[in-house]
Amino acid sequence: MDESRIMMAHGGGGSLMNGLIRSLFFNSFDNPVLIRAADAAQLDLPGNRIAFTTDAFVVDPIFFPGGDIGKLAVCGTLNDLAVTGARPLYLSVSFILEEGLRISELKRVVQSMAKTAKDAGVPIVAGDTKVVPKGKGDKIFISTSGVGAVDDKSSDTSEGKSVEAGDCILINGTLGDHGIAVLLQRESFQLHASIQSDCANLYPLIHHLLGVVPETRFMRDATRGGLATVLCELVEKRNFGIELAEDQVPVNPAVVDACELLGMDPLYIANEGKVVIVVPGNEAENALKTLRQHPLGTNAAIVGRVTGENPGKVIMKTALGGKRWIDYLSGDQLPRIC
Repeated sequence: MDESRIMMAHGGGGSLMNGLIRSLFFNSFDNPVLIRAADAAQLDLPGNRIAFTTDAFVVDPIFFPGGDIGKLAVCGTLNDLAVTGARPLYLSVSFILEEGLRISELKRVVQSMAKTAKDAGVPIVAGDTKVVPKGKGDKIFISTSGVGAVDDKSSDTSEGKSVEAGDCILINGTLGDHGIAVLLQRESFQLHASIQSDCANLYPLIHHLLGVVPETRFMRDATRGGLATVLCELVEKRNFGIELAEDQVPVNPAVVDACELLGMDPLYIANEGKVVIVVPGNEAENALKTLRQHPLGTNAAIVGRVTGENPGKVIMKTALGGKRWIDYLSGDQLPRIC
């Protein structure tokens, strides 16, 4: 018996599964709620209104510059709560493990999750584990769910109900870092560049912004589909359009070079530490200053504005003075990056 790898018995409900859960998961995610080992966690929630989200993570490779699938799973769920104006409170996690996965790799992922959750002050209070036969998975898939307390003052930020012409659009930093970092780590792409994933918990940044600019009208993390997809979704079936300024969109030069070589567009590449923000025009400079005061917003920029022209469309003013229509991505630009 090779005890250094995941076996089918680790998902069978017996002693191996019990030992894995207690020796690795319970020790890493240790908190009073989780160790009750009940079928459902009983949680004390402040206030009466909560936000709840769930997501799945299937990144390949599972370790990449700047992060790993565990950190990605925790940050992705925290960010989905934060952009709704909620304060993250609790997480749950479900693992689908492939037979043959090294225990050392699983331990590394779990410890990364534990550190990220601890740093965020959000405990992982429930979970589940399944094992599939070798060849039926790809090392490890992770599903996470999160619960947060909603602040009524910012409860509509993820819908953008109050967005109107004259508002300004901001991003808290450079685009495409995560997607390109993951892509370059794959064996099939022999490119060398010092690009780190931007994987991060955005709640502290968002909390900081909302404390200074409570009039913030819209927030959405720019994950799959990138900035372009977020903005296309925002204007869809609305009576306003968006105008982007290409020379104002921040992109790491190394990401620009990689995209040009690979025929990709940074606007559509996934990010895991970037939030798209819309604020009233008269608050744009204040919001920009506030973002730049935070470590996760040092490269923040005002990238465009909401306009009454071209309703339902996103138009980019190019660096050469022309205009380009930004539409939804056709096809899949980058598989398995989040």
